[in-house]
Amino acid sequence: MSAPAVVIAAPASGSGKTTLATGLIGALRRAGHQVAPFKVGPDYIDPGYHGLAAGRPGRNLDPVLVGEDRVVPLYRHGAHGCDIAVVEGVMGLFDGRIDENRTEAVAEGSTAQVASLLGAPVVLVVDARGHSQSLAALLHGFATFDSSVRLGGVILNRVGSERHEQVLRAACDRVGIPVLGALPRMAELEVPSRHLGLIPAVEHGAAATAAVDAMTELVAAHVDLRAIVDLAGGSVQGPAWDPVVELAAVADGAPLVAMAGGPAFTFGYAEHRELLIAAGAQVVVFDPLTDELPDGTAGLVLPGGFPEEHAGALSANEKLRKAVADGAAHNLPVHAECAGLLYLTRSLDGHPMAGVIDADAEFGPRLTLGYRDAVALHDSTLWRAGTRVRGHEFHRTRLTRTGPESAAWGWRTTTSVTEGAVVRQVHASYLHTHPAGNPDAIARFVDAASRFGH
Repeated sequence: MSAPAVVIAAPASGSGKTTLATGLIGALRRAGHQVAPFKVGPDYIDPGYHGLAAGRPGRNLDPVLVGEDRVVPLYRHGAHGCDIAVVEGVMGLFDGRIDENRTEAVAEGSTAQVASLLGAPVVLVVDARGHSQSLAALLHGFATFDSSVRLGGVILNRVGSERHEQVLRAACDRVGIPVLGALPRMAELEVPSRHLGLIPAVEHGAAATAAVDAMTELVAAHVDLRAIVDLAGGSVQGPAWDPVVELAAVADGAPLVAMAGGPAFTFGYAEHRELLIAAGAQVVVFDPLTDELPDGTAGLVLPGGFPEEHAGALSANEKLRKAVADGAAHNLPVHAECAGLLYLTRSLDGHPMAGVIDADAEFGPRLTLGYRDAVALHDSTLWRAGTRVRGHEFHRTRLTRTGPESAAWGWRTTTSVTEGAVVRQVHASYLHTHPAGNPDAIARFVDAASRFGH
């Protein structure tokens, strides 16, 4: 039996879910609980703050990327050893992937879908600014919109005064929704953001820790933790996801896979490293801002992140850039996503990069965001040609002067799109994929690493 959960949702983005979820994780941990932190959707930033608060990795639950059937097993895996889980939602409670062909009432990838799969109650965080008695109508709508989702309570956020709180509590009483907390407006808790959202915790350093501590104090002072614990439910049954069962070892000799980390490469999933190890690899994390390529590297993983914020420092590490270029030229298996793709180009905003991909990159004028149904266009160290995957784009950079390499992916939005590059043993793309949804790709990569240099 796994830990019961509460799902922190909201009527819309910007209501304060991350502050509430992070503070709740910290406050529950401070009260003696072992807390499992989760985030709905393909978010790589919020789990970093969750992890600071919980003292264990923040994980994602994304039915679109891993498939609906893997959500509960991944939840059970991530909640092992914990007595409660806090699941932060995405966007508004019922917002998800827009798919005109989907017949189910609950949108795919929505917080509501994940809450329904877990059987967990929803705590709705409402930005109280501008609300008065009409809050009752809003809560009535969210409570009755879908019978598969149970609204267990509300937390009032950014309350203006004691009188304001009294009016809001009366509105909640009118529709029978318990108030689990009321937080005053605290502008000093705002965590700095940039073009893709909050600045990752690993970049924010001591300030991130201080922000998490402040969120913890705020929630502990203004939220009824006992009521939250009593509300938690949905102790799901069935086997937990197990990387060893999912992916038997395919490599002998533990090939060393170097995985980029540090401030420039913060976008990733905890399950990625677990699957690499299950496939027989030895995983070493290094920081491309300051480190050299680890000795004996037989495979290189360059995940997503914010290289555009660190282009100068990445370029200044000339020894690493040359080592990566030389490795790629000698068929080193390389798996690069988004930030990794940018690092492999000739230049990023004018700063020399590794030069593996015949392209330049620059910060662009618009955000590219959304799920993609993609097909692998060529055989690579990760995918066989024709393999279909679901991925996610999330970037504000673009490639210019692209060269003749074979494209990695093809998909359709309003037009046909080809994207990324496959060159020698390098697979580089803007597309983020979830390893737990694509274990065969990890097996192929580690197998290729085991044969590198032979």
